Order: sequence, then C-alpha cells, then structure tokens
Amino acid sequence: MEYTKYILDENDMPKKWYNILPDMPTPLEPPLNPATNEPIKPEELEPLFARELIKQEMSDKRYINIPDEIKDIYKLWRPSPLYRASRLEKELDTPAKIYYKHEGVSPAGSHKPNTSIAQAYYNMKEGTERITTETGAGQWGSALSLACNYFDIECKVYMVQSSFYQKPYRKSLINLWGANVIPSPSNETQFGRKIQEDFPDTSGSLGIAISEAVEDAALNDNTKYALGSVLNHVMHHQTIIGLETQEQMKMAEDYPDIVIGCCGGGSNLAGIGLPFIKDKIDGNDLRVIGVEPSACPTLSAGEFRYDYGDMAKMTPLLKMHTLGYDFIPPAIHAGGLRYHGCSPIISQLVNEGLMEATNYHQIEVFEAGVTFARTEGFAPAPESSHAIKCAIDEALKCKETGEEKTILLNLSGHGHFDMTSYDKYFNGELGNE
Repeated sequence: MEYTKYILDENDMPKKWYNILPDMPTPLEPPLNPATNEPIKPEELEPLFARELIKQEMSDKRYINIPDEIKDIYKLWRPSPLYRASRLEKELDTPAKIYYKHEGVSPAGSHKPNTSIAQAYYNMKEGTERITTETGAGQWGSALSLACNYFDIECKVYMVQSSFYQKPYRKSLINLWGANVIPSPSNETQFGRKIQEDFPDTSGSLGIAISEAVEDAALNDNTKYALGSVLNHVMHHQTIIGLETQEQMKMAEDYPDIVIGCCGGGSNLAGIGLPFIKDKIDGNDLRVIGVEPSACPTLSAGEFRYDYGDMAKMTPLLKMHTLGYDFIPPAIHAGGLRYHGCSPIISQLVNEGLMEATNYHQIEVFEAGVTFARTEGFAPAPESSHAIKCAIDEALKCKETGEEKTILLNLSGHGHFDMTSYDKYFNGELGNE
C-alpha cells in the first residue's frame, strides 16, 4: 500500500492569515483590565505586547497580510504536507477516509513556529531586545527560542516544572537556539517564590508559569511578553494550517465531514479548524471537534465566564471556558494541554454549538499514538495523540454504521522528545488521569 501525500508548491503558500472575528455569529466580549474590570484599551497592553500584535488582536479585517520576511522563514517547512492515512484505515478496517496535516515538519517539531516567527518579527520591528514566555511541554518555548534566534532577541522561558523534568531534551533544544529556560515555579520572581513557599510539592502549571513570565516582562523596560496560544492574534497566525489544508483537500478531490484537533489553549485546533468553521457558517455541513485530556477538560467541563489567564491575576480577564485560574492539573505527559482556560474564540464557538469538545484519559491516548506510529510511521506527540484517538473512534463508528465519512486531523507535533513518556507507557508506569 502506497502513501498518498499532497504537497503544495511554496508559491501556493497562503499570503494572508484568516481572522474569524468578522464572521463570528456573536461578537466576542472584550478583555477586561484586571485592576478596573473595565474593557481594556489597546495602549494598556503595550507594556507587554508589540503594537502590531495588539492591532491584530483587535482587528476587524477578515484577512491579515503575512509580511515577506515571515513568509521567507515559513518556506523552510511550509506548505506542510497532508497525508492520507491509508495504513491506519486498513488497520481499523473502516470505510472512513482519514487524512492528517503534518505540522511536526517544522524546525521546532510542531505548529508553534507559525506564530512564534510572527511574534518575534513584530517585536524586532519595534525594537524589543528581550522576550519572556512560559511553556508547558516545551513546544512553544522551543518555537519562540527558534524565532528569537532568527531576529537576535534575547529569550527567557519559564517551563512548567513537571515537563521540565519529564522532557529534558525539549529544554536542550531551547538552549540550542540560545534561550534561557528554567523550571516554574522558580525563585527568580516574587510570584514563583510565593508558590514555592505555599505549595512546596507542586508540579507547576501554565497559569503559574504565565504569571512568572508576565512579572518578568513588566519589571524590565526592554522586555515584552509572548503567549503561544489563547489570544486572538495567535489563532489568526495558526490559520495558515487550515488554509493550506483546504487547497490540499481540493487536490485530493475530497472534503472533510469531521475536522479534529487536540485542545489546550486552542492554537492548533484554531489553525486547522477556523477556516473550516468559516465554511460551516457559510452553510457546509461538517463537525469540528476539540479533544482534551480528561485531567484538564476545560471545554468539556469548564464554565464559560470571565477569568484570569494566570494564577497571579496579572493578565487581562478573558471571557472563556475555564476550570479556574488557580486550577493545577495532574502532571500528565501531554504537558501542552495542561491549561485551565481556552481561547475566547474557541470557547465561544463551542458555546454556540459551532464546535464540539470531548476528552480522553491518558492511557487510551497513548494506545492511539502507538497504533498511529505502527501504521503511519510517524511518532506523534502525546498532545497530538488526543486528536488521533478521536479520529480512530470516529472511524470505528463508521465501521459500525457503514458510513463513508472523511475525517481530517491535525498532527500538531512529533513525539521525538517524548520517548520517556512512551517508555513509561510500555512499562505500565503511566497513571490513567
């Protein structure tokens, strides 16, 4: 059985990012100033973010031009390939057709450089000398390290403590591209020291790491902050994934009935899903599913309300699905999905029924990742394996009903730095959170 791969020419790479905000059935509620609870003004965000990113965050333009300097770097790996998962289909004995968009081909091994390159570029244009950030599993931290290296910007990464020790080679990759990475909570910020004192045995969380990175940026005039998910401008940048995929599905003379992405803060789900949500708003009949860990089921079980993005309550309040700003999830191996909140865009689409959400326990996710690796060859990240598990379940439903549905998933990153987690799975040492 031969692989079927759909590859666009680099000249066919999208020249604009898609902004779904003008097409949302209901406008998003504005972010609120954490001190006043009033809608935040653009200038109030300037201590943390580049002005162009703030402009994109609040833009009402349907498409945003991608600067040539960004496209030139994107061409290292974009357009990324779309594969037909023929071997997986055969293994499942399903009439369904399964496709996967492979974002693990980027230098950092995930979809994250789609926005890290953009964020570092706009900061460079405005003279930023240093950027701080947080990272869960290290995908975002390594992607921002890569981007800051391209644009000669110093980078400091606060990495959630559980992942810092679970995934040592992700830390090494961050160092390789010149950034400084430390476990969070750390003793280098006031909030980090407070958490160490109050919760000495904590595994850390993205909410804690964000607080540390924001505090660091706020106290240093030459420093801005960058976030790898959740915010609107991040969702815009990631839509290059879905825009490419739409053209590749035309090459395959097919169209998805179901689009699937794993979901933590929402960036890769937005990347694959939002261009297809536009199709759905325009009348196409399809489902878009966000897949979460049962240990952190933000969309599945969280409340849709205003909440802080960080544990220290320094970030703007966002209207989103949330488990609570002080929620600290178990130290699961899909570290990139351990976030208490989700993108306001994704949250509202779920709330309005345009997107769905589901969740799985850790062991069944790893089982799906192993099945995928042994049929398709690529080793998926634990985060991406959530999407694979959902795709397998949907394909097996088709086997039961005889329906010939087309399923599309986003393989958001490779698992080359997750072998310790796979070893624990094979040794029976994984908890089933």
